[in-house]
Amino acid sequence: MAGGLLWSSASRTDVGRVRALNEDACLDLPQKGLWAVADGMGGHTAGDLASGMIVRALGGLAIPNTLTSFSTAARGTLQTVNHQLREEAARRGVRMIGSTVAALMARGREFGWLWAGDSRIYLYRDAQLEPLTTDHSYVAELQAQGHLSAEAARHHPSQHLITRAVGAADWLDLDEGRIVVRDGDLFLLCSDGLSNEVQAPEIVRALEAGDCQQATETLVEMALQAGGRDNITAVVVRVDDPVASDRTLVNPAVGR
Repeated sequence: MAGGLLWSSASRTDVGRVRALNEDACLDLPQKGLWAVADGMGGHTAGDLASGMIVRALGGLAIPNTLTSFSTAARGTLQTVNHQLREEAARRGVRMIGSTVAALMARGREFGWLWAGDSRIYLYRDAQLEPLTTDHSYVAELQAQGHLSAEAARHHPSQHLITRAVGAADWLDLDEGRIVVRDGDLFLLCSDGLSNEVQAPEIVRALEAGDCQQATETLVEMALQAGGRDNITAVVVRVDDPVASDRTLVNPAVGR
């Protein structure tokens, strides 16, 4: 709790129905106001090592006083992991050991996020689902240029080709955003094993009850039922503002 807000969350990760190894990892630390999803890159050596290093490093962050300092610390930590993964790949004689990352941080009444790759963060507010991240992927670039529809993108043969990741280059390029949160806001962090299988209307149905644990279970089960072709990870975060909830019970005309 901070700034009068209460945070609650739940998470679930699953190997899926096809892969032998779960290369996804997640962080679910409401007491720190910190959540993350990392998806070790399939087809590359030690993807599970990369995703595991990311969530352990982020989980070890000290709790800063401001969102700006939180974001700066997270950036520095991820840059360090990026360097470590580059060194490990060189040591093993492989081209790359990498992972996506999507991290959500809370301080006061602001939430901020950082990401690289195609793991996503969504905001569910006022019965509307809004993507807070844009995939760093070849297919997303084609869509942005108007060369590909959303439906065609789902089935494109290069849909798993990402353009940024922790460990992919000597310098990690992260995008970021931040918002002021409201009572009842829900956030979903997920790997592409979920977002490739479960469409926005289904995500809305899973989130609309506002129950973090139920939502994570439902979302992962939906992805499994749709084929579970990749590892699947979901983290759902809920924001509650007791003051705002109390205010809605008071008639503003009282006392006039």
